[in-house]
Amino acid sequence: MHKMRTMSAETASDIAVSGLQFIAGDTEQLSRFVSLTGMEPEQMRAMASTPAFLEAILDYFMGHEPTLLSFAASAGIAPQDVVNAKAALAPHPDTGA
Repeated sequence: MHKMRTMSAETASDIAVSGLQFIAGDTEQLSRFVSLTGMEPEQMRAMASTPAFLEAILDYFMGHEPTLLSFAASAGIAPQDVVNAKAALAPHPDTGA
């Protein structure tokens, strides 16, 4: 069984921002993201640094394995790093933090 390594919020945010750049750099990915989230590009720019938006980016990758694998390969990270980043950014239900 693999033990999940703890990731800093800063590293997690960096991965999510890289994910946003990946999405923004591909018209098909951007169209899919906009379609799934209902957000317009202007809204995305305004929310780009909020924790909820960064989590949404990671959720986008986690919800579609081919996209996750493509992003991970282009970013030079393991797909599991996206999962770890989401865990690092997501509030912990027991502490609210």
